[in-house]
Amino acid sequence: MKILSVILLTAVLFTGCKNNEQKEEEHNHQDTKTSQEAPKKKKPLSPHTSTMAMVGDAHVHVDYSSPGVRKRIIFGGLLPYDAVWQAGAHNATWVETSSDLIIDGKTLPKGKYGFFTIPSQDEWTIIFNSNWDQHGKDEYDEKDDVLRFTVTPEIKEDITEHLTYRVEETGSDEGTMSLSWEKVALKFPFQVKK
Repeated sequence: MKILSVILLTAVLFTGCKNNEQKEEEHNHQDTKTSQEAPKKKKPLSPHTSTMAMVGDAHVHVDYSSPGVRKRIIFGGLLPYDAVWQAGAHNATWVETSSDLIIDGKTLPKGKYGFFTIPSQDEWTIIFNSNWDQHGKDEYDEKDDVLRFTVTPEIKEDITEHLTYRVEETGSDEGTMSLSWEKVALKFPFQVKK
């Protein structure tokens, strides 16, 4: 009888220890899961964004990556004057219009275009190029330009931290397209061709 009691007691103790080890292992396993959570993603320095508007019958869409100033001198510094710029970060900015537009007295046929600029102190060259799908200005070729014209930049006191485009309707078939970054703002009008 005494031996039987010792065997039963040993079995109960062994089972209890085994269960405690299992619980401890599960507890440790749960701790491991929480300590290996995915790290938080950093915000991109030049987030991808777009702007669009209906102007008359035309849907005008601008797609770009929006770099920040981050305490840098942008125009005449990071971006040299008198050199082609893809008017955004990463891939070339592109503009798509569902109708023909008249800009600077010339027709921009409906379609999708790479949007480039040549910044300078006194005036900027605005370029719509048929090669819209390219990284930066790597494949830019002047022979692919569909429309070129110049605008006078407005220099502001306040800094626009991130490059910002706007398309706005100003009349039944008229609108403006603008960009602002650092202390520079550009705006040009367009009409929807009837």
